[in-house]
Amino acid sequence: MAELITLDDPDDPRLYDYTGLTDVELRRKREPAEGLFIAEGEKVIRRAGEAGYAMRSMLLSAKWVDSMRDVIDRATAPVYVVDPTLAEQVTGYHVHRGALASMRREPLPTAADLLRTARRVVIMESVNDHTNIGAVFRSAAALGMDAVLLSPDCADPLYRRSVKVSMGAVFSVPYARVDTWPKGLDAVREAGFTLLALTPDDKARSLDEVAPHRMDRVALMLGAEGNGLSTRALAAADEWVRIPMSHGVDSLNVGAAAAVAFYAVATGRPQE
Repeated sequence: MAELITLDDPDDPRLYDYTGLTDVELRRKREPAEGLFIAEGEKVIRRAGEAGYAMRSMLLSAKWVDSMRDVIDRATAPVYVVDPTLAEQVTGYHVHRGALASMRREPLPTAADLLRTARRVVIMESVNDHTNIGAVFRSAAALGMDAVLLSPDCADPLYRRSVKVSMGAVFSVPYARVDTWPKGLDAVREAGFTLLALTPDDKARSLDEVAPHRMDRVALMLGAEGNGLSTRALAAADEWVRIPMSHGVDSLNVGAAAAVAFYAVATGRPQE
């Protein structure tokens, strides 16, 4: 059982993991370098633990102690109980969900490791908005995608906002970084995948026409909000695909487009 420790000093060094959570640039550098990430809210903390991530510490307001009692009883890391005002001083924002946990990162698998057993893969290029990363992971988990590959400049899936938006789905879908871009896509093709680039370009074929749910192995490529996939990424694809639009709408938000496209590549779809 974890030890409950009441803290009343925002400068207490034991709270270091939780300082400046709203400073995106600081956290982007600190968290991977220090081997940690922050899980926010009861459900996300539980899912992180269930996924095998070890806890470094937990930060709770007093009213959340009873709700998290079973987690506390299983934990070996310290649990810091603080006043909500102090939590806001430390983190930089009002912690609405009342519970935070600092978790240890695990080493990432390689892209080759994931490709050996996957059949449905998501590939993201330059998606650097944490909300979009979280939304894509949530849809990937819900709709049966097997793995996610990220270009080197994609945002961190374990950043607090990404984890929160995904409701912990980032723990359910394994992911890896593609070290060289877009050269690394060659290895995806060599592993037997058809590379489909999602784009609203008129030259793209509709997903229904391509029928990727009938393909044995599919890698669906998604680009960043606004710019979409780069010219180099589009050139590396086997085929360009699009979601048909109506009422003069040219495209969807990448999170919404991902959900539609994931369903289109799912092998569980009815066969015509």
